[in-house]
Amino acid sequence: MTTLTTFDPATGQPARTVGVDDPASVAHRVAAARAAQPAWAARPYAERHAIIARFAGLIRERAELLASILTTDTGKPIAQARNEVRATPARIQWFLDETAALVAPELLAHGGPVPGTRATDELVTWDPLGVVANISAWNYPWFVGTNVFIPALLTGNAVLYKGSEHATGTSAIIAELLAEAGVPADVFASLVGPGSTGAALLDQPVDAVFFTGSYATGVRIARQAAERLMKVQLELGGKDPAYVADDADVASAAAGLADGAFYNAGQSCCAVERIYVHAAVHDAFVEAFLKEVQGFRLGNPRDEATYIGPVSREAQLDVLAGQVADAVAQGATLAAGGARVDRPGWYFAPTVLTGVTHAMQVMRDESFGPIIGIQRVADDAEAVALMNDTPYGLTAAVYSRDRDRAARILAQVNAGSVYWNCCDRVSPRLPWSGRGHSGVGSTLGRPGIRAFVQPRAWHLRTP
Repeated sequence: MTTLTTFDPATGQPARTVGVDDPASVAHRVAAARAAQPAWAARPYAERHAIIARFAGLIRERAELLASILTTDTGKPIAQARNEVRATPARIQWFLDETAALVAPELLAHGGPVPGTRATDELVTWDPLGVVANISAWNYPWFVGTNVFIPALLTGNAVLYKGSEHATGTSAIIAELLAEAGVPADVFASLVGPGSTGAALLDQPVDAVFFTGSYATGVRIARQAAERLMKVQLELGGKDPAYVADDADVASAAAGLADGAFYNAGQSCCAVERIYVHAAVHDAFVEAFLKEVQGFRLGNPRDEATYIGPVSREAQLDVLAGQVADAVAQGATLAAGGARVDRPGWYFAPTVLTGVTHAMQVMRDESFGPIIGIQRVADDAEAVALMNDTPYGLTAAVYSRDRDRAARILAQVNAGSVYWNCCDRVSPRLPWSGRGHSGVGSTLGRPGIRAFVQPRAWHLRTP
């Protein structure tokens, strides 16, 4: 059997060696899921609900173990790993509270629209998609994974879960807990391997693919799936902007945006990746922002006091160093950080660049690391133009004391989620969707439940 060795980002040393699912193994798993799915869908909804509720309970009971596994997998500081794990059951509860009503049959007309004709009822029911391929991400494996496989399972689908090869420990424990909660093994199967395993999964006759990852991989998946016209949903990256207006509370904006840019070492799809600041408050904001960043503690992710741990993939260190070199070569000022930290593991110093422009990679290309560019703007119109100068459209934020002004600005920005005086925030009640290179479709919110069912229209005429 082919194996895969993962590494602890905090040390750079091997952490786990696991077997890889080859194309034959993937085909077997898909066939088993196809055979098992009808019985799962035929179960009363209340049974599926109870099983998922038990899964949420197991997460609560074992949160400390799950957080420890997540930290070993990704290098996420233990306090942040604990935050993710402990918040997951609340997200699951939202699906438990909302799903039944959203997939209940709907009687839209009774008796027909034309008096004197034979009565025809018009009814809509919702069927599961069938066998769902879920190719998931490493940066928030609990959040990103449960956003997909929980509503998929609740609505009667079988799931082939290909978690990231950078989070194999978390993928394994997710499968174990779902099985312990009562999900049949063939209804939720965890596949292990690199991108080739995901490609092998899409070669099989699955009914839908839900992918979270990069734009480049998302395009390849969409092309591979196109010939079969299966349902494709893509949650991709972002180059998320924020604007600090001249009437903003500078200290509050600096604190919020520093956290939004550097939480989880900047490895979030919705992390703030570029900041535009009105000229009237630019210097004060930069001073306050640097003070916040200089207060972040970088270190061992198992230390409770650590705020910035290592990046999760060693190759990303070269991407970050390249963006710094490109910016400095074009005249940017390196205000903080700028290089790999001289210690074991994959650490990059929290980096702030000022005097940046859109000619620089750091303001155009996804960074996905602890680095941010800050650009001075003359007014709201320039801020809007620069915020929209990207193929991505995931999130955007405005900091201002004036809600109406912020709303006018945000309404002009092409983004699926917008924030006033906050950033880097996700709510299960709101749809999570991207525009342009940030993806297709929605997870979370009511659209994120309906994404896993398909309508059946009933025309029922009385004899």
